[in-house]
Parts: sequence; C-alpha cells; structure tokens
Amino acid sequence: MIGGGIFVSPSSALQRAGSVGEALIVWIVCGLLSLLGALAFAELSTVVPQSGAEYTYFRAAYSPLHKFWGPLPSFSFIWVVVLILRPAEGAIIILIFAEYVYQPVANIFDPQLCPLYQEYIKKIIALLALGITTYINTRSVKLFVKMQNVLSSCKIVVCMIVIAGGIYNLSQGNIEHLSTGFEGSKTGIKDIILSLYSGLWTYDGWTSVSLVSEEVKNPQKNILRSILIAVPLVMVLFVMMNVAYMSVLTVPEMISVPAVAVAFGDRILGPLKFIIPVGVALSSFSCSMASQFGVARLTFAAGREGHMPEALSYIHIHRYTPAPAVVLQGVLTSLFILSGRIVTLIEFASFLIWSFYGFAFTALIILRKTRPNALRPYKVPIGIPIFLALLSVVLAAVPIVMDPSPGHIGAVMFIILGFMVYYPLIYKGYKLPFAEKLYYLVQVVMEASPPTEIPKL
Repeated sequence: MIGGGIFVSPSSALQRAGSVGEALIVWIVCGLLSLLGALAFAELSTVVPQSGAEYTYFRAAYSPLHKFWGPLPSFSFIWVVVLILRPAEGAIIILIFAEYVYQPVANIFDPQLCPLYQEYIKKIIALLALGITTYINTRSVKLFVKMQNVLSSCKIVVCMIVIAGGIYNLSQGNIEHLSTGFEGSKTGIKDIILSLYSGLWTYDGWTSVSLVSEEVKNPQKNILRSILIAVPLVMVLFVMMNVAYMSVLTVPEMISVPAVAVAFGDRILGPLKFIIPVGVALSSFSCSMASQFGVARLTFAAGREGHMPEALSYIHIHRYTPAPAVVLQGVLTSLFILSGRIVTLIEFASFLIWSFYGFAFTALIILRKTRPNALRPYKVPIGIPIFLALLSVVLAAVPIVMDPSPGHIGAVMFIILGFMVYYPLIYKGYKLPFAEKLYYLVQVVMEASPPTEIPKL
C-alpha cells in the first residue's frame, strides 16, 4: 500500500478539495473505505481460497450463472487490468520514481532545459528503471524478495522522517497553514469524487494479499489479521504525512510543485534534504517492482484458464518465474510511460479500479446466495458490500456523466472492444492460425514451458 503515491498525490487531492480541512477529511474517508473494502475481500478470500483476487471471485460468482454472460466479467477484468489498468498504474509509479530522481539532479546542475526536454529525460529514466524491475522479476523470486525487504525498510524510514519533520515544525508554533481550515473548500460532486480518486489510488494495494492467497500460511486467519493491522496503520501514516506537508507548505505551494515531498524536505530538513528524494525514489522503485510481480501472476492465471494467450501461462524452466507474463507487462508499461502524465493516469486508473471493485462487492453478495454453506471463518455485515457496490457505481459514473475525458471514453471503448474479442476467441473457442507457432517461439526464446498442474476453484 505504501508506494510513491503518498509523495505525489497529496497535491492533486488538495487541488480538488480546495482546503486543508477538506483534504484531510478526504484522506480519512479514503482510509475507512479501503478498510471496508479489504474486509469484504477477506471474506471472499475464504469462500474462494485461490490466488487471483477479483479475477477468481468473478469466475466463482458469475460463471455458473450463464453460459455466455457468466464468464464475461472475469474476462473483461483480465482484458482491462492486464492490458490497460496495471500497466497504467505501473507507469504512474515509475514516473514518480523518475520525478524524484530528476529533481535533485536538476537542482544541483541547473541545466536550464526547456520543459519538453525535461519530460524526455524523466521518461528515459523511467524506462531504464522499468527495464531493471522487469529483469529482476524474470530472474528470480528470491532476488525480488531480498530487494523488497531492503527497499520496504527504506520507504518506512522516509515516511517517519516526513512525519518527524512535521511534528518538529508544529512544535515551533508554525500552525498558520493548517489554521486556514476549510477556507476555499470545493463542494462540487465532481471535485469531491476526483479528490477521492487521488486518495483511493494512494491507498490501493489492500487487495494484494488476495492475489497470492494460495501462498499465504493459514489464510483463514492471517489474511484478515494482516488487513486489520495494516490498513488502519497505513491510514494513520498517510493522514499524519499530509498534516506534515500542510504544516510546512501553503496550499498554492503544494498544488504547484511536481514532487511535494521534495519541496517539504527543501523547506524543513536543511542539509539532510537529499534523504527525501533518495528515499522516495527507492520507495517508488520498490512499489513498481511489486506491482509488476503481482500483475504478472494474474496474467499467468488468466493464460492458464484460457482468458489470455496460452503462452502467458508459461514458466521459465530454470528460474520458475512467469517470464512471458512479466515481459508483456514491461512492454505495456513502457507504452504508458511514453504517452501519459501522472495526474491524468491517476484519474484514468482510479475510474477503472472502482468499476471492477463494484463487481467484486456484488460477487460477495451473490456468493452469499449461491454458496451459503461455504467455510466463512469471517463474515462481513451484508450492508458493507451493498454500500461499497453502490459507492463504486458513483465513483465510476460521475466523472463520465459530468465531464467525460478522452481517457474515460477510451477506457469504455476498450471494454466494448473486449466484448468483441470475447465472443469468437473465448466463447466460441476460435484459435488463431499462427497461435501455435507463436507459442513455440515463446518457449524457445524465453526458455519457458506450460505449467504441469492447474488447480480447481
């Protein structure tokens, strides 16, 4: 959950909210919504104890309902998440990494480059970093775990430094920025929804444990336990970091800077200000690597079930990593890096995320009816998934209805295109004439082979 978002998205959340008071409420509300969503997923993970999160839940809840329409939600999820949503999120994270790497270097050397060249340099940095994460995720799971342990420690240290800086500043009596309260608050429904987008995207990650539930020891207890411990702690951490930012920077300063944590460090940390960009860059790199790790497993699962090309389910014969799936995500993420801006991608990704969360919460309601006797060590009150399903509809629909952007319209068109792919290739089972040759090429070039066993739901 703790990635590069908390070091960048406070700017967009504050811009949409308009005041420090409303922005802090947004961060608290987003934390509570994330906790409710995570609790709903905790129940789903016990009813459907297989890795894959939403994809697996959709298959379990919807596929038995109708031969044609039943499998469509799970395919649509894979179609959008694998090809658009996760690559877009990965691009956001790696662009944040590039932003924090570039800013201190530019301040030291003062190259006086025009904005266009600055963007080119940042994208080159992002592409190089993406190449490294792709190599790590194809090389070794053990290497991934070792690097994550080190980098995760770094990002927690940076968060604590930011909070400590804010506490020190407040202890000096500098409360004038926070004392503005709700001055300038925006009450329009569109601004509120978009400010929630920035906060909810930053909190996103509470579903990660469901992606690998098959690999969790004693999942009936540990998934719920991890959620109840982690999500509230992250919420407190994020709110305190925003208070720290707002105690040092004015609202116009926070909105105008591309890297709010760097501006905070420049103002409060003096000669130690280099710690912030270095730590945040490492944090973003870690989050990017973890995001790619998770979606590659999802891509692997979809290829194994026939919802993506079979070659994406192949595993490297020596390293035991889903190498074709990892490489695909690297290529798709690079395309988003070349084409997008951070704020635009956040709004685009959040719209898609909550569209599918709504289907997941509805799946929980359906499974209560279709699998009433399933093992449920934990059972969320039914009002929670109903509320979250309705909220998901609002979060997904309001931006499209009130002010549709090209990104939103493009996403809807891509979903419709997925329906057109689903009928011949999935429902009818038509095989492309060159598929076998392509799969053979993947096996030879990437030293990969099909999995030997396919677990059942």
